Amino acid sequence: MRTLKMTIAYRGTKYHGFQRQPNSYTVQEELEKQISRVLNGKTVTYGCSRTDTGVHANEFVLHLYTEREIRCKNLVRALNGYLPDDISVLACEDAPADFHARFQCLGKEYLYKIHNHESKDPFSTDLAFHYRRPMDAELMHHAAQAMVGTHDFHSFCAQARPDTDCVRTIYAASCVREGNEVYVRVRGNGFLYNMVRIFVGTLIDINEGIFPPDALSGIIAAKDRLAAGRTAMAHGLYLNKVFYDSPEQMKG
Repeated sequence: MRTLKMTIAYRGTKYHGFQRQPNSYTVQEELEKQISRVLNGKTVTYGCSRTDTGVHANEFVLHLYTEREIRCKNLVRALNGYLPDDISVLACEDAPADFHARFQCLGKEYLYKIHNHESKDPFSTDLAFHYRRPMDAELMHHAAQAMVGTHDFHSFCAQARPDTDCVRTIYAASCVREGNEVYVRVRGNGFLYNMVRIFVGTLIDINEGIFPPDALSGIIAAKDRLAAGRTAMAHGLYLNKVFYDSPEQMKG
């Protein structure tokens, strides 16, 4: 039995996230259908994470088991021939028998894209959040630094129960402008449900003056979702990188 590590990218617009669901069309459902077709047998995949409806991935890692001797290069080519245009297999390799895409993942980086201009961009529909008001990326960047470190992020978790373990470590957070585009990146050892979207929404509220620039420390300390800001739209969010090799990678 072989264990294959596969890296994919997908545009999540028409999918209800990655993970298979009984009554919704998901990336995993489509991917497993085509893998089973190529390998001539029902195949189950195990993803590194879940993603929400409409969220995208530049790098998503999964693993699967197969007894087929097909070369990885040929498997990638065959799958990309069958998969729809919004899912792409980027790489495939043989992995150790005990490799697990989720449990051995050391951390992830998320990217949030904002098109900051009065006019919408017809080329980024469903791929970036269109925000018309002036946006001070430098202000947002400095505010974001309060997220860095190990904290209880109850305030940034949707529907968290009081007993939910919300302690996570954030290694880096940034907000930069490139022309009309503003990019928020956050890298950590794990993320809670809607955590990045609430973080970005709160930064937007800081930009609008709803919260003061130094509000994030107090919001974290409150451990209350109602203390944080809005939840940013899903279609601006990307799972950008997945880390397996060393914790030092995530600190760069």
